[in-house]
Amino acid sequence: MEETSEVVVGTTQEHRTKPHFVVLDGLRGVAAVGVVTFHFMEMVIGNYSKLWIGHGFLAVDFFFCLSGFVMGYAYDDRLERMGLGNFLKARLIRLHPLVVLGAVLGLIAFYANPFGVTPGYGPGKMALMFTASVLLIPFGVMKERGRNLFSLNAPAWSLFWEYVANVVFGVALYRVRRATLAVLTVVAAVLLCWTGYRAGNLSGGWSARNFSDGGVRVAFSFLAGLLVYRMGWRLRTRLGFGALSVLLMLALVMPYARGAWIREAAVIVVYFPLLVALGGGAKISPRMERLCRFSGDLSYPLYMTHYSVIWIWGDFARKHKLMTGGGRLAIDVICGVATMVTFAYVVMVAYDKPVREYLRSRG
Repeated sequence: MEETSEVVVGTTQEHRTKPHFVVLDGLRGVAAVGVVTFHFMEMVIGNYSKLWIGHGFLAVDFFFCLSGFVMGYAYDDRLERMGLGNFLKARLIRLHPLVVLGAVLGLIAFYANPFGVTPGYGPGKMALMFTASVLLIPFGVMKERGRNLFSLNAPAWSLFWEYVANVVFGVALYRVRRATLAVLTVVAAVLLCWTGYRAGNLSGGWSARNFSDGGVRVAFSFLAGLLVYRMGWRLRTRLGFGALSVLLMLALVMPYARGAWIREAAVIVVYFPLLVALGGGAKISPRMERLCRFSGDLSYPLYMTHYSVIWIWGDFARKHKLMTGGGRLAIDVICGVATMVTFAYVVMVAYDKPVREYLRSRG
């Protein structure tokens, strides 16, 4: 998952003249809330066809598409002079503090779960899982958690692929011409459709059982977002942040059924790049701009910290027989999402921003 599109550029003049796509920041926050809601609901209602936000996992593909757009915007014109080493260092400073915190929170939650039986893993195995999570080394060994690539913080799987995409961008993609980029994007679209056909859906990438699916998902969406930026596709629209947020949520609440991969592929290949182009061309008021910036700033802390309570929530829901849904479930999910948003704000203010500022100051 990529962060806000604001970047620190080389000179004061560049900072004044380079545009800032605040609506895309806002949409990133909406997608983060969508995926958190999906995770709360998914833990209770495992049948996606009965889940009102059964395509919440597509928020990750939207993140990848935004990431490609942001990488082109932020680094196309300056990666050559800053060098690969400095680029990768900047990405680590921006992304990794929350990777570490997410692993720590996951470890605490693993042992502090008051509602379920904690699986018996010795200190050696737990140390390996924790180290792998901190270093973003896939290690899908916990059967009780679907062999998540990162058992202590499941959403970190997308950060692993984000890092892969960033390295490929820093090594090669920033040099690629638009025609070549277009061909690569088409090839990736074909691979995406083949993956969906083979698996029956495009929700994979998070487990050792579907590891390669994540590579296909990030390949297309990252390339598509980069292509939207490079081609200068900014669709001028009167649609504001609110309307575009509704359009984004429509993709996440799209009904889930057999053969869903066809609709999922259509959303990922056509709809999300279109939304990014619309967001890149949208204009909003100063007040709404502040909301969008806040939403974008909060999105990454929310995404990387919320899963520490999801397994606890699942055991709580089973203990209190919330599996059939209803008003009680809806209230609990709303409260859970609101709690995680509040916690993410505290993390952003007290940990993420100070740690990144410290690391940047150390040079």
